[in-house]
Amino acid sequence: MPSTSNTNRAYSAAHFALELDNNQQVGLFRSIEGGSIKADVMTYQNGANYDRWRQLGKPKFEDIKIQTGMSMSQPFYTWIANFFTGVPDRKNGAIVAADFNYQERARREFKEAMIKELTFPKLDGQDKNPAYMTVALSVEEIVFLPGKGTKLADAAGTENQKLWASCNFSFNLDGFESACKRVSKVDSFTIKQNILEYHMGAQRAPVKTPSQIEFPQITFYVPEPDAEPFLKRFKERGVEGALRGNSQNKSGELVVFDADVAKNELFSLQFFGADIANVQPDKADASSEEIKQIKIDLYTERMEFKYLAK
Repeated sequence: MPSTSNTNRAYSAAHFALELDNNQQVGLFRSIEGGSIKADVMTYQNGANYDRWRQLGKPKFEDIKIQTGMSMSQPFYTWIANFFTGVPDRKNGAIVAADFNYQERARREFKEAMIKELTFPKLDGQDKNPAYMTVALSVEEIVFLPGKGTKLADAAGTENQKLWASCNFSFNLDGFESACKRVSKVDSFTIKQNILEYHMGAQRAPVKTPSQIEFPQITFYVPEPDAEPFLKRFKERGVEGALRGNSQNKSGELVVFDADVAKNELFSLQFFGADIANVQPDKADASSEEIKQIKIDLYTERMEFKYLAK
């Protein structure tokens, strides 16, 4: 009797895994976007001849964007930590797609990948849903291959994702410890590294090299009664023009915890050379019953990522 299993059958991709360096699986992630191969169409016209000829130009390997939480393993978060330092940490690996039974059905192998962008989600003290960060990878080559048919190693990775909820965080700024105790929200923000393309000789695809990192402003919210220290600080610097010395160079930390009763730390994001750039009252509405919030923008010169989970 013939077997009913057929690797060529259509399937619904339900699980995704990331492999880095020598097929080492570093964990499961939620979704993937991009990662296609494109080429510009070049058009030629010869003299007075109205006919046109077309051919494909150089290939373009689209950035890969993956959405993940805290279900990955140590090598992945070490890669993220190196990204914050500006170290061009290049990786070879693969994106693996599997069916509902965790059986590998397709894979996209990539070479010379670097982290290009890292987007942290919005954190809200009232939101108990799982949180995910988005990591964009710039690659120099992508190859589409069929799956090996084996089962993914970490089938429990999606359960570990539930550990990171949007409401479990703490925010602190040096000199404003008391005012930061009731930070209610932190808006989403993105750290970017510019990637330069270098075309040379007869090589069809460009070589990609990293450039400077752009650290964004961090926006957080506090109840209006806690905003007085921030208003005073911004008046000194932003309104009266007081100069900032090294001792006044504010630093702080954003720490994320799991959902356990013990509140175990998952990772921290430390920022340096930070100071207040804007203090803005929230919209006032007589019919609203929401607590009045103050929006505060914090500029930073440098950030560091530390993986704390064990």
